Amino acid sequence: MNDRTGLTLSGVTVRLGDGDTMVTALDEVDLTVAPGELVAVVGPSGAGKSTLLAVSGALTVPDQGTATVDGHDLAGMTVRQRAAYRRDHIGFVFQSGNLIPALTALEQLRLVAELSPHRAGGRNPAELLADVGMTHRAGRRPHQLSGGERQRVGIARALMGRPKLLLVDEPTAALDRARSHEVVQLLARETKEAGVATVMVTHDHDVLEHCDRVTEMIDGRLSAG
Repeated sequence: MNDRTGLTLSGVTVRLGDGDTMVTALDEVDLTVAPGELVAVVGPSGAGKSTLLAVSGALTVPDQGTATVDGHDLAGMTVRQRAAYRRDHIGFVFQSGNLIPALTALEQLRLVAELSPHRAGGRNPAELLADVGMTHRAGRRPHQLSGGERQRVGIARALMGRPKLLLVDEPTAALDRARSHEVVQLLARETKEAGVATVMVTHDHDVLEHCDRVTEMIDGRLSAG
């Protein structure tokens, strides 16, 4: 993993809407996240945090600036190339785990392996589930899991295939204080062990102690952090 360079946003500007309704969601944002580093982005609703994740995850192309993952310019790719890169190299963790209702915890991970069999160095689903402490729930479906357990499965699923970048959106929004700390501690540990660059958007200031760095977004601008 020594050849990885992580995420780099340089002068990223994104404008949304047209004419009088146009707003600047991101305003010349610079951000670097190294492999093995967990960076938290905090800020009020509407500050641009979701747009930041969208640009980093190759979902949105900036109007200005560059977004690179391990030196690969996301904006310079075609739509199809961005989709393939996102599938093969970027992991996403959503607020509620976003698991498929009909699949067990283990099947959630196996599905990723089946959809992207060409991923080099992909992880074993059962072993990865064990890493996040969910072996005893491997046969359970999402409705049979607690909120914290669903998030653990979601983190494991995002780490399948050894992504270069992990993007995490409000992972503790539906969890109590104890479970919130457990989930972010797990994220921090897996970030280090997997050597993945991780960006976590959160409103939960209580868990920031587990992050390597915290930066604040206000009105589309990112503070130094």
